[in-house]
This record gives sequence, structure tokens and C-alpha cells, in this order.
Amino acid sequence: MSKFITTIRVRHHEMDALGHVNNACYQHYLEQAGIEHSEHLGFRVDRYRELGGLFVMRRIEIDYLRPAIAGDILAITTWLEKMRGPRAIRRYEIRKQGEEDLVVTAEVLWVWVDVKTMRPKAIPPEILSAFSKHRQEIAANCYN
Repeated sequence: MSKFITTIRVRHHEMDALGHVNNACYQHYLEQAGIEHSEHLGFRVDRYRELGGLFVMRRIEIDYLRPAIAGDILAITTWLEKMRGPRAIRRYEIRKQGEEDLVVTAEVLWVWVDVKTMRPKAIPPEILSAFSKHRQEIAANCYN
């Protein structure tokens, strides 16, 4: 699926005793990038609630490759690798803005759950369609 890129500036309070971003902070960065990607496609939390569900993070795998420090601007690239049933697998790459070397790679399993029961249920067609349409528009722009 198509890629979405956002940036975040590393804050001083996110540093650990070694002087670089605390590993736990990266999970927040990933979550924020996913939220911004959804919002970009018109799916804010209130829209999700109208559809009767929300995405919750079920599993995360992060590879820490290089350190980042306070003041760095991080470019976070995210895309949905697969959406099926209640599951969405989202991939991430984090780089320092303007650099090619990866700081972090990650894969996150998000699960669509019913807001009342908090049980998994199939991702609504509206969401599947929006993400699929976005992917097709990006692909068309690449060839024009």
C-alpha cells in the first residue's frame, strides 16, 4: 500500500541515560505516524467511533539501528502492508530528516475492535476502500 511520511522533532525529555532517544519513545512516534496517516485519509477518532470501532495495537516489533538525539527531526514513513479481517499490518521506517540511513524499522499489528465489546471485528469497507484508493492514487502519480 502507499507510503505516508510525517516528521517529529525529538524532545529533550525523551532522552535516556545514554543521551539518546529512549527506546520506549519510538512506540509513541510510530503510533503518532499511524494516526496522522489515518487522519490524512479522513479517519479521525470520531469517524472511527461512528463506524463502531477503533484500531488497537496488538503486537509490535522494533529494530533499533542508530541513535537519535534531542533536536533531531525524524522522518517517519509508514504504510499498510496488509489489511484483512480485523487485522492491519503496518510497517514503519524512521530516518533523520534528509538522511538515508535508517534509525528504526518496525512492524505493528493493529486490530480493529468493536468500541462496545472491545472484541475484534472485520475492518469496515469504508476504511479498506480509503486506504486502497490512496494506494492507487499514489501509484498513478508515479507513472504520470
